[in-house]
Amino acid sequence: MSGARHLRLQVLTSRNVRGSFLTDWFLGGLNYQIEHHLFPSMPRPHLRLAQSMVKARCRDLGIPYAETDLVDSYRQALRHMYEVGEPLRADIRGADALRHSGRRRGAHRLVRMTSAEEERPRALLAGASRRWVRLLPWAVAFVLCVALLPTTIQVLSADYGLTGGIASALAVAQAAPLLLAVVRPLQAWCVVFAADVAGALALLTVDFDERLLWPFPPMEIVGYVGLCLALGLREPRRTLLLVWLATAAANVALGFVAPHGFGAMGLLFTILGGVALLLGGALHERSEVQRRLVEQETISEAERGRRTLLEERARIARELHDVVAHHMSVITVQADTAAYRLDGLPPDVREEFTSIAATARESLGEMRRLLGVLRNEEAHGELAPQPGLTRIGQLVEAVAKAGVPVEFAPCDADVPEAVGLSAYRIVQEALANVVRHAPGAPTQVSVSEDGERLTVLVVNGPPPEPPDGPLEEGGTGHGLVGMRERVRLADGSLDTGPLPDGGFRVAAQLPLNFLD
Repeated sequence: MSGARHLRLQVLTSRNVRGSFLTDWFLGGLNYQIEHHLFPSMPRPHLRLAQSMVKARCRDLGIPYAETDLVDSYRQALRHMYEVGEPLRADIRGADALRHSGRRRGAHRLVRMTSAEEERPRALLAGASRRWVRLLPWAVAFVLCVALLPTTIQVLSADYGLTGGIASALAVAQAAPLLLAVVRPLQAWCVVFAADVAGALALLTVDFDERLLWPFPPMEIVGYVGLCLALGLREPRRTLLLVWLATAAANVALGFVAPHGFGAMGLLFTILGGVALLLGGALHERSEVQRRLVEQETISEAERGRRTLLEERARIARELHDVVAHHMSVITVQADTAAYRLDGLPPDVREEFTSIAATARESLGEMRRLLGVLRNEEAHGELAPQPGLTRIGQLVEAVAKAGVPVEFAPCDADVPEAVGLSAYRIVQEALANVVRHAPGAPTQVSVSEDGERLTVLVVNGPPPEPPDGPLEEGGTGHGLVGMRERVRLADGSLDTGPLPDGGFRVAAQLPLNFLD
């Protein structure tokens, strides 16, 4: 299977992975960017917003983000969600539909990965930001296991009188599962609880001193309290209540067969276990509340940023509509009606007005599409074909009609859409600068490619006559800035500057392997 096909299958299947609102938004943003690398013709009004939000979220989570390897970022995001306990679930029906339609391999692979990640247990406190906190449960479990294992063997055999084999078996069953409790506390509790009850029954077969604690010796109580604390940090309230009720029931039931009577000390197992469960449950609830609070703050911050962005886009759209679009409409109307308002116009002047009206209408159409995208995120203005290398010739003809002699060396190479659009805009801005600052100056435009890069060159000489005054007052210089931004986005290079004879040169190189 080719890399692009496998990437497409991963995207289609990963749409079925769901989690919390924040997770859906984050993984959805990554999916959106991956799909744009696969399907460049898709609408792009959300792409820049998705890139900025996903980059910020990756930075917060410490996940590497690279435009050239978005799938790896997606996998690391999934892995991070599982490590911190984010409940993700895969819609198997969606994956089955992909398999039935002939995409079995890619869909099955991602579903299998998702299922394996879901089943893999996570350690207690695995989502803590500090390393020592994440290691603390393992350290406590290891210390308890190492300390209680020999102590239990010694006490059961020497003080209580059990044989060495039985004492060793009970010690292993009661102490070793404490290591398992770090990742699976409920399963560890089942083993330890059964071993503790079995140990109490085994002690009924031997004659031990009345002063010794029964049914559960002190070392068993210590291990059980630590186990209950781990249970409280992981399990819900209902499970904790059932665990405590089972503990109390076993404790009371064993009290009826006590060899030396049953007093308050015999209930230490139940009392201390209940306190540990209560403490662990309280810490767990507090952690959940803090996590949800942080999640809500993150969501609120993202919503505030999105609202600010939408408000700014609406303000820009209003300004463009009220100022630029209005003036462009006036130019179009004046140029279209000039032949009817003015008598005796020569044919070449009529043709000039017709060209002005056509150019103004085209600019007005592009402005309307831009306004639609700014005002409505769901607008599909970007679906309209974007200008490319084939449109540069029309651009040169329009400038030539404005009185600028232009020599054009075209290029018919098949280049990526983004590269062709960048080349068109660079030539457009360079020729506009010639018309504004050096009217009538001889200009050469050439576009060529060498298999790896597309080279765009626009060179103009000095104007035949110094202009009486600038065509525009208060130029901002945004044209050159815009060209540099376009070239930088395409990972290319731009060289601009005046020539010794008074002309100006614009040279841009754009890599052809740029992903749209």
